[in-house]
Amino acid sequence: MEPDKNPVCQDACGTLPECAPLAVPYVPFQQTNPKRYSQNDALSNGTLFPGLNLPFHLKVDAPNVVKGPLGELQALEFVLQELGLYLDTHQDDAEAFALFQQYSALEKAGREKYESMYGPVTMFATAGQKNWNCWVMDPWPWDYPEGGKK
Repeated sequence: MEPDKNPVCQDACGTLPECAPLAVPYVPFQQTNPKRYSQNDALSNGTLFPGLNLPFHLKVDAPNVVKGPLGELQALEFVLQELGLYLDTHQDDAEAFALFQQYSALEKAGREKYESMYGPVTMFATAGQKNWNCWVMDPWPWDYPEGGKK
């Protein structure tokens, strides 16, 4: 039996169709107001949206990625990035924009709390510090003991 020369590739809610070429990226069409993962599930799956969750076979199983203040901050930043990308193509989604505003406030508060305990997260945060040493000196954020600065 000869394979179909023009197979029909349809959106299969996040699965990579068998007819998708190996070397050509496939991006499923995203509907307005799509379902969303929780923060932990989004960080573990690499996307906020289940419909964009493609089966990456080498994905590390990361159910406990969000642990401690740095993990929580990374999770908030991840959700903001995903919402921002979604809003780039769905500007009129008021619910998504409200979520973006809500998570932006949480991320700002979380970053301020984290930086007061551990120091700057990015080099740009050093602009409000006394000198550059707070960025380049050890220990790095992941070297701090539980609870903050030494």
